[in-house]
Amino acid sequence: MANRPPASPRPRVAVVGAGFAGLAVAQGLRSAPVDITLLDRRNFHLFQPLLYQVATASLSPGQISWPVRSVFSAQKNARVLMMEVNAVDTRSRTVTDGSSVVPYDYLVLATGARHAYFGNERWEPFAPGLKTIEDARALRENLLRAYETAEKTRDGAERRRCLTTVIVGGGATGVEMAGAVAELANRTLKGEFRTIDPQSMRIVVVEAGPRLLRTFPVELSEKCLSSLDKMNVEVRLKSRVTDCDAKGVSVDGLRIDAATVIWAAGVQASPAANWLNARADKSNRVFVSAALNLDDHPEIFVIGDTCAAMSDGKPVPGIAPAAKQMGAYVAKVIGAHAAQKPPPPPFRYRHQGDLAVVGRSAAVVRIGKISLTGFTGWIFWSLVHVMFLIGFRSKTSVALDWIWAFVTRQRSARLISDGDASPLATSASSDVQLSPRRDNTSQGGGYAA
Repeated sequence: MANRPPASPRPRVAVVGAGFAGLAVAQGLRSAPVDITLLDRRNFHLFQPLLYQVATASLSPGQISWPVRSVFSAQKNARVLMMEVNAVDTRSRTVTDGSSVVPYDYLVLATGARHAYFGNERWEPFAPGLKTIEDARALRENLLRAYETAEKTRDGAERRRCLTTVIVGGGATGVEMAGAVAELANRTLKGEFRTIDPQSMRIVVVEAGPRLLRTFPVELSEKCLSSLDKMNVEVRLKSRVTDCDAKGVSVDGLRIDAATVIWAAGVQASPAANWLNARADKSNRVFVSAALNLDDHPEIFVIGDTCAAMSDGKPVPGIAPAAKQMGAYVAKVIGAHAAQKPPPPPFRYRHQGDLAVVGRSAAVVRIGKISLTGFTGWIFWSLVHVMFLIGFRSKTSVALDWIWAFVTRQRSARLISDGDASPLATSASSDVQLSPRRDNTSQGGGYAA
């Protein structure tokens, strides 16, 4: 830890990022003799694992987000600042956004990850990822407007393009998105259109690897593939996107015209490594010690998707449970040092299982040696995600919406906003052409040839 004494009577802890990891640190220090400042560029915590349900009109943004100030309203040693940190001064021990400066004795960077296109950033306007509320809203509008455009266009080729969605990446995010889009087309919108049949929508999942859900057991990957096949989702394994534009994608040179392309493959960490001038891997994740801090600056901790941590000789995965465990561990380290007690042993990640949902009432789950699939897996998946949500209101609201959707097959969040936010441009002949939407606030995962 730091060799010099704190500059204030109580150590000052700056936590940058109000995701799973950042919240776990701040909450874990509730009883510690420290003063905490939690900084984030937004004023709410976002439950990212359910963003795809906002994008496919199952949930509204307010159901999976919670004001950060309300989370810490009763924690007297914590304050919240809405501030987009863009630099760290390790000498003066301050963080800044260019105008305001926040000092620290201990710094925790939990700034997450964004899209990674592996040298193909020009594809981002046409194939957005899914990391923010803005991403989800834009994607929802694009999907719904594509249906509306297909309903009124007189061009058969354009209609087929509007009814085609390509999802790049066959991990949990890609699989869950594919299932949700298929449910939207096959069940929710059934019977609501007159010119088109939403069930004729073409959904294509492109995965570079030999199977879906590579971190899952082979039998669960095969079960997932079977479930998607029953939902008429095309899965192209050992395939790579070689080009992407406003009209669709090329997969190993084969053209697929599509109105909606979704990026769901890999991620790149935030610029934290650049702020610290620290060693990082190819995804810009900061290398950390067994205590999740920097060797040359032990008062600085880097956790969650921002770090490249090891446990039992294996990389710690970039998932919510791992982020929460890292946050809880760092809180123990800082709390022990502030109280002049022995530090805890090195961080050890405990894997609690893998979950992925595949459409309505079907999921694949692995917990140790136990595997669950189908409706049983879906029930377990639903319970786990409801438990992870913050606040009784969110838990109740999401649970009731899922029950309502299961019984009625309806989704209440199918809204298209007015104005320039539309990703479509309408022509006088009603042969509407789709154009990509740019969102400079986008963050998310990627995949590339």
